Parts: sequence; structure tokens; C-alpha cells
Amino acid sequence: MISHGKNIKIFSGNSHPALAMQIASALGLPIGKAAISTFADGEISVSMSESVRGSDVFLVQSTCGPVNNNLMELLIMIDSCKRASAGRITAVIPYFGYARQDRKSKARDPISAKLVANLITAAGADRVLTMDLHAAQIQGFFDIPVDNMLGSSVLIPYIAGKFGVGTDDTVIVSPDLGSVTRARKFTQKLDMPLAIIDKRRPKANVSEVMNIIGNVEGKKCILVDDLIDTAGTLVHAADALVERGGATEVYACASHGVLSGPAIERIQNSPIKELTILDTIPLTNDKKLDKINVLPVAPVFTEAIARIYEETSVSTLFD
Repeated sequence: MISHGKNIKIFSGNSHPALAMQIASALGLPIGKAAISTFADGEISVSMSESVRGSDVFLVQSTCGPVNNNLMELLIMIDSCKRASAGRITAVIPYFGYARQDRKSKARDPISAKLVANLITAAGADRVLTMDLHAAQIQGFFDIPVDNMLGSSVLIPYIAGKFGVGTDDTVIVSPDLGSVTRARKFTQKLDMPLAIIDKRRPKANVSEVMNIIGNVEGKKCILVDDLIDTAGTLVHAADALVERGGATEVYACASHGVLSGPAIERIQNSPIKELTILDTIPLTNDKKLDKINVLPVAPVFTEAIARIYEETSVSTLFD
């Protein structure tokens, strides 16, 4: 697949080695050799076991839980490659942690997403490749190029294959007002009606459903979101669609399955028939359910990496 130019190397952190291996295999490359270990006091040590001088280096590392360990590991890997004279360093971050802290919601709040962007840039990254940032404006937090891949490029074809296109009995539902723009893109591609859950959130990780905007009675509903953390918003929305809206079936999809705390129990006991997520975050055995369907993102990142390396346009992947 790689036809010209300087050599390319793919390295993996500890957060998602399976995804890095899939990407490297699709590119016809081995995973770069690196020794990543932790000292007794928790300090992270990274040693690149092969030369990266002049190479186009791609470091695959989701900053999922444990978020701080994985983030620090990525920063040290970037610094290691920079000091080893890598030609260009691209941080491939399928799931970008801290993305939800993208603004000051009250006085004296930090903007942690900006801080993380500064850290990645200061460490020496030349480019960032990620997927479905919680807020698109986070791209502007970086002073280096950012390619934000869209999870909808994987989810929409799956939904189209399962439910068809232009069907009147299926409704795309935004679980809150913040996801309306994302849900509208699904409705445009799938030619389906849109409904919106209007909710009030009293405090963090607690949501209260208020109203359903749109007609879902007697219809199949597909909830669309960018990430699922404790699943409170998702499950409350699903309950409302069935109990208040009169929906016949509820499905859900999201790019990032954080699935922390009571998420698995909530999803298992909810009216959601199937939850489809992408493998930007590895799904551990304790989080696997028959209801949860996982789609691969390796093909999207493989194509993006190939285009970045060959200096061709990545923008067509956003369509």
C-alpha cells in the first residue's frame, strides 16, 4: 500500500494494541519495537527499540481509562521519538480524553481539553489524527494540524444495511440538544425523520428527561450520540421514547463506548435492543453484552494514515 517516500513506522501504546496491530497489518507493516514499562512508584518509562531517524512515525494511543496513565504514556512516546530525530510525529488518538472539558461552564473552571492540546503540542507532535471529538472546536485548541475522522462514516452504512434508507417507520433521535447537529447528519444521509429529547441535567452524570420533540409513536427509534459514559442520558432517553413517546423498538449507536460505572447494568436493564459502538476504546470482557455490537475503525484510520504519509487529501474521508 505504501509506494514511495521515506519509511513509515507504526508504534502502539498500551491503551489499544489490538487496533494498532490491525492498522499496521492493513498497511503491510510490523508494529514498531518499543519497550514501555512502569517503575514501582508509577513512573512510565519508554524506550524505542529501533531507529526512527527521519521516519514518518504514527503513535496509536487512545487516552481512555486509565486516562492519565495513557495520556502520559503518549506524551513520553512523542518526546522519545522527537529526541530520536523522527522526521514527523503523528499522534493517532482514536478516543481523545478530556474532550468534554472544552469550556468554562462556571467561574474558575479549567479548560482541560486546551491544556491537553498544549501538552501534546509541547511534547513534539507534528499532527493529530483522532475521531469524533466531543466538540469540533477542540481542533482549534491545537497549533498543529488536526484530522478529526467521523464515526458516522462507519455507523451510517451499518444503519442503512440494517434498517434501510428513507423508511418512514424509523426515526433518528438525538438524546439531548447538544447532539442535534450530529443526529441531523444521520437523518440527511439516511433520509429519515428526526426527533429530539429535551432534558435537564441537575448535576454531572445525572439527567432528567423533560420532553420529546417529534413523533416517535409506533416507530423504531435509533439514538445517536458521540460517546456513552455512565449511560444515564442514553437509558433515560430510551425509557422516555417507549413510555412517553410510544416507540415500538429502541436502538442506539455511538462512536465511543467509555461505559464506566453502572453503564453495563443500565444498558442490560434498558429497553435498548442493540447498542452499536466503535472500537476506538477496547471493550474489556466485563463490559461485553449480547446487546453491544462493536464495529471496527481500523479501516478508517488505515486510509487516513496512508493519505497523510503519501501527502494526499484526507478531506474526502469526511464525506
